[in-house]
Amino acid sequence: MIESANRDRLFAGFCEMSLDRTDMRILRELESDGRISNQDLATSVALSPSACLRRVKLMEEQGVIEGYRCVIAPKRIGVEFEALVHVAMRPDIEDWHDSFVAAIQSWPEVVAAQVVTGESNYVLTVRARSLDHFSEFVMNRLHRARGVMSTNSSIVLATLKRDGSVLDLASKPA
Repeated sequence: MIESANRDRLFAGFCEMSLDRTDMRILRELESDGRISNQDLATSVALSPSACLRRVKLMEEQGVIEGYRCVIAPKRIGVEFEALVHVAMRPDIEDWHDSFVAAIQSWPEVVAAQVVTGESNYVLTVRARSLDHFSEFVMNRLHRARGVMSTNSSIVLATLKRDGSVLDLASKPA
């Protein structure tokens, strides 16, 4: 479904950094508390502050640590609606991938997007203030995007798990 050149662009830049037990402990601490001071982090993993900071900076540079962020409760700020939207693209239109990616990057309602296998090309996580806001987004923007053939939406009734750790899935430390 995705042309070879587009697929290569999507998966470019993946590298695997060799992580030891200390790196994994640092990651667990940061995952638990991204606001921890370097001094406290170093103490918790039994390193000097300078050695700890060097390791953190290296993991940031290598893309192991992608960033730090504040997690906002959507409902507390009036964003009540969430849906997973499967999007299938028209096979007869060329170069739809780049224009679709540019479009979803500009839509604040799309909070996550994945390229997938199966009957659809993408799965979007869409947030909206209400069902009316979601409907307006789908009808007036998503369906009008270049190359979109069809969408299939599933309304999220409840979120049972979010932000699970990937550290336990990682290969054993060196």
